[in-house]
Amino acid sequence: MKIALIGYGKMGKEIEQIAMSRGHSVILTIDIDNIEELTVENLAKADVAIEFTSPATAVNNYLQCFDAGVAVVSGTTGWLDRKEEVEKKCSDKNGCFFYASNFSIGVNIFFSVNRRLALIMKEFPQYNVSMTEVHHTQKLDAPSGTAITLAEDIIAMNGTKTNWTINKPNSDKELYINAIREGVVPGIHKIKYNSEVDFIELTHSTYNRKGLALGAVLAAEFCQGRKGILSMTDLFKF
Repeated sequence: MKIALIGYGKMGKEIEQIAMSRGHSVILTIDIDNIEELTVENLAKADVAIEFTSPATAVNNYLQCFDAGVAVVSGTTGWLDRKEEVEKKCSDKNGCFFYASNFSIGVNIFFSVNRRLALIMKEFPQYNVSMTEVHHTQKLDAPSGTAITLAEDIIAMNGTKTNWTINKPNSDKELYINAIREGVVPGIHKIKYNSEVDFIELTHSTYNRKGLALGAVLAAEFCQGRKGILSMTDLFKF
């Protein structure tokens, strides 16, 4: 499999190592220093593009990939206000787009457990649910895309909350996400159900980027021969 890496920071380099260890080749790397090389012509030489950049640049990167006829795997968060535009372009070009707010296998298991627990706790409204997420200071978006996925799943499955907020909740219908940026923390997500007598807490902590990078490469492999919008649910069949 020939891979184009769009975003060649710490994550991109980790993806490159894992991809090569699995027998793939990286034929194009794009970073801020050579952005002029991100062209339809260059992208068309790849089987798949793996994109980890920023909310400001991600969508335009996707659109170029669709024009080039190359599948896209992206872990960039913070761009979902343009989701309909991206999905329409993918459909119009008969493309393949694999998006995940987090590619970690462990986090996606965590997503599944979160949905199940939220459904169980629907029957016990005396427990108030809240969340905490901690990331390094270089992370641009808050809350994290992972936290948003967790929150939206809780809202959909639990029924006691109508929306999430990173500010002080105005009512008990708001799901509070405490977004903390400090040090070099790769990522910690906690979900807490608190009552007057006890609490239940789920936690996922990331040691490093290797799990994320492996998941992105697995997603790229999964895209081969497929079209449409794909997710980790499709890959792992949760």
